[in-house]
Amino acid sequence: MNNHDQIKQLITNWAAAVRKKDMVKILAHHSPDIVMYDVPEPFESVGIEAYRKTWDIFFKYTKPDVFDILEIRIFADEQVGFAFAKMQCADKSNSSDYVPLDFRLTIGLKKMDGQWVIVHEHHSVPAVS
Repeated sequence: MNNHDQIKQLITNWAAAVRKKDMVKILAHHSPDIVMYDVPEPFESVGIEAYRKTWDIFFKYTKPDVFDILEIRIFADEQVGFAFAKMQCADKSNSSDYVPLDFRLTIGLKKMDGQWVIVHEHHSVPAVS
């Protein structure tokens, strides 16, 4: 499997783990010193434990089984990979019922000991005008 396909499979499996709330698999391919920027507080999370805690907030406001990759682009060489995607979940942080929430995902990866590892993750939503 080439680098592009390996990264796509890793991200697809990660999204499936999020839908199942499987924390072991969500964290499986993340660097111990990952840095993540997110929409809700905390704005920046540094380290795997801080990253893990962000999922408690996410699961509190989102509908189970909805965390979909709508479109993804991947670029990679033999050492570094970069992916960005349009995603959708169902969110109830601003209403009493779940509503679709389109968001953007950017992931930076590094190949370590022959395996792709996520070293940076960035979630964002379009600005409201």
